[in-house]
Amino acid sequence: MNVFFEESGSFKVGIVLNQQNDALQVELPGGRRAKVRSKDVLIEFDSPSAADLMEQADLAAKEIDLHFLWEISPPDKFRFIDLANDYFGGTPNAVQKSALVLCMHSSPVYFRRKGRGQYQRAPEEQLKTALAALERRRQQAIVRQEYEKELKAGRLPNAFDGKVLGLLTHSDKNSIEYKALEAAALALGKSAAQLMLDIGGIPSARALHEARFLSEYFPHGTGFPALSVGPLPEDLSEAIGVQAFSIDDATTTEIDDAFSVQSISDGRIRIGIHIAAPALGIERGDTVDAIARERLSTVYMPGDKITMLPDDFVSRFTLKEGGLRPVVSLYLIIDTATQDIVMTETVVEHVYVVSNLRHNVLDEIISEQKLEAGTGNYPHKHEIAVLWLFAKALYERRQQARIGYGLRRELPRNIDYNFYVDGEHISITPRRRGSPLDLIVAELAILANSRWGAFLHEYGVPGIYRVQRSLGPNRTRMQITPAPHEGLGVAQYAWSTSPLRRYVDLVNQWQLLACVRHGVTAKLAALFKPQDSDLYAIVQNFDETYTAYADYQRRMEHFWCLRWLQQEKMDRVVATIIKDDVVRLQAVPLLLHVPGLGVHVRGTYVLLEMIEINDLRIEASCRLIEVLGVASLIGNDMTYIRNDPKVAL
Repeated sequence: MNVFFEESGSFKVGIVLNQQNDALQVELPGGRRAKVRSKDVLIEFDSPSAADLMEQADLAAKEIDLHFLWEISPPDKFRFIDLANDYFGGTPNAVQKSALVLCMHSSPVYFRRKGRGQYQRAPEEQLKTALAALERRRQQAIVRQEYEKELKAGRLPNAFDGKVLGLLTHSDKNSIEYKALEAAALALGKSAAQLMLDIGGIPSARALHEARFLSEYFPHGTGFPALSVGPLPEDLSEAIGVQAFSIDDATTTEIDDAFSVQSISDGRIRIGIHIAAPALGIERGDTVDAIARERLSTVYMPGDKITMLPDDFVSRFTLKEGGLRPVVSLYLIIDTATQDIVMTETVVEHVYVVSNLRHNVLDEIISEQKLEAGTGNYPHKHEIAVLWLFAKALYERRQQARIGYGLRRELPRNIDYNFYVDGEHISITPRRRGSPLDLIVAELAILANSRWGAFLHEYGVPGIYRVQRSLGPNRTRMQITPAPHEGLGVAQYAWSTSPLRRYVDLVNQWQLLACVRHGVTAKLAALFKPQDSDLYAIVQNFDETYTAYADYQRRMEHFWCLRWLQQEKMDRVVATIIKDDVVRLQAVPLLLHVPGLGVHVRGTYVLLEMIEINDLRIEASCRLIEVLGVASLIGNDMTYIRNDPKVAL
C-alpha cells in the first residue's frame, strides 16, 4: 500500500512498510524512511507507484480550473475528498485527489487551510480584492522587466526622469524602478550607482555624493522660509574712534570677526576684538533659532557651502565693510613694552567696519621680514604691525603653557589649499600657512574664546566649552563647565567667535549678553541656567553633527583631489611617506595607501603610478615606481621629473 501524506507543511508519498497502531513506517521514493502518523495520511492507494503519483499529480493540478473549483465549493469548511467528488464526478482516482489537494494548497487566495485535508473558500469580496492585487503585481512585473531590459541595454527609461538620485539615496525598495535597477545592476555585475553613471542617469559622481549627504542631513532641502530681521535693541552705543577691519579668505561671506587698534597714553594701546552679534536678533525658541539649532553649523565643501543662518540674517549681521555693525567687543589694554594684558572689557555696541581684508590679496605682500623692517605699502599697516607683535607674544605664552601640560611646542602647518570649483572643473592652489595674518586671526580668536569662557565662569553662567586633555580616553570633548584645553595651552576655551557659523558660539553669545547686561544677576537672567538639560542636548547634538559635517568636507576634498589628477591627466605623482604604507601627495592634499611600499624613513620621496581612480567610491589605487630618497639627498635628481608634464609634483 502507498500513502499520500502531509509532513512539515508539505506533501509527500511513500510505500508503507509496516504499521503499528496509528504509526506507519514509510519508505519515500528517494529511499529515506519516515515515521508517519495515521492522521497525517490523506490518501491511500495501490497505483500508480508512489514515485509516479507525485509527478502525475503535479501535471494534473495545473489542468484544474481554479475559479470553477472555487465556485462549486461550499461556503463553509469542507473536506477535500468531498470537493474532489463534485469536481471530477463519480469516484476520483488517487492522482485526481492528490492533484486537487496540491492545487488548493498552493492557492491561498482561493482556499484557506482549516486543518488536515480541510479547506474553506475565500469570501467573494476578498477574492476579488486579492485577484486584483495579483493582476497589479503581474502588470508591474511586466513593466519592471521592460525597465530592466532598457537599463541593461544602456538606456534610461522615461519613468526614471527626476527619480534617479532618490533611487540611489532614500528610495522605496518596493518600487518598480528600484527593483528594476537592482536587477539590472546585478545582471551587469555593477553597483546601481555605477550603472546610473554609465548610462547618464546621474550627471556625475559628485552629484550623487552631494545627494546622499543632503538626504541624510537636509531631507527637507537647504532653503529657508521667508523671514524678516526684527529691530535691534535701541540702547546700543557707537564705539567712538574705532575703525575695525576683518581678515578673511576671498570667498568668506559670514564675516564673524574684526579687529581694531587705538593708541592711548603711557605706552599702552587698546586692541579690540569685535564679533558679529546675531544673538541680538534671535530669541531662544523663535523660528530662526529653530533653524539654526537644527543645522547647528554652516556646512563647508569645495566650491559651495550651506549656511546655518538665513541669508537675510547673515547679511544683517556680517561685518561687511562700509558701515556700523552690531558686535560684542572684547577690549584689551596692552603694555607695548611687555605685551602684557593690563585690563579687559566686554561691550555690546556698534562699531564701524572700514575694511574687509582678504588673504589672497595680502598674504604675499605682508611678510615677517616686511613687518620687522616696517616696509611695504598695504591697508592698516600700523594696526597689523601692532597686532602681529601682540599675536607673537600670545603664541609664545601658549607654547610655554603647552610645555607646562607636558606637551611639545605646536608643529607649524606650512601649507593649506584652496579649492575653486567651476562646474566639474577644479583648481587647487596652495596657500602658505603661518603667515602674519594667519597668526593674528588665530591668536586673537583663541584669546577671545579663552577670556570669554573665564568671563562666563566668573558670573556663574554656564557655557559650552571645548576641553582637551593630553592623556586618557576621550581626550577632546565638549562640556558645560570650564576645563583646560591643553592642546591650545589655555585654562578654558569656549567657542564664541563664530556665531554666524556655529550654533555653540551663538549659545555662548546669548550667555555673554546676559553677563554684560545684568552683571552680578546674570546667572538669573541667562537664557540657559546651570544644569539646563537643553544645554546638554545641544552639546551632544552639536558634537555629532559637527563631526559629520567635517567628515563630509574631508571626503569631498578627497574627491576633488582625485578629480584633479584625472583632469590634469597625471599618470605619475610624487609623494612623501607619512607612516608605513601611507603617503601624502606633493601636488594636492591627498593621502593614499600604497601596497608593498616597504620600510622607509618618514619624509622619503617616492614616485608613484596611478592605476585606477574611482569617483563613486572615492578611492584610488597606485603602485610604487621608484624610491627617490629624502629631500636633502634628492637635489637636482628631481629635474627629470619636474620636466615631465605627466608627473604631479
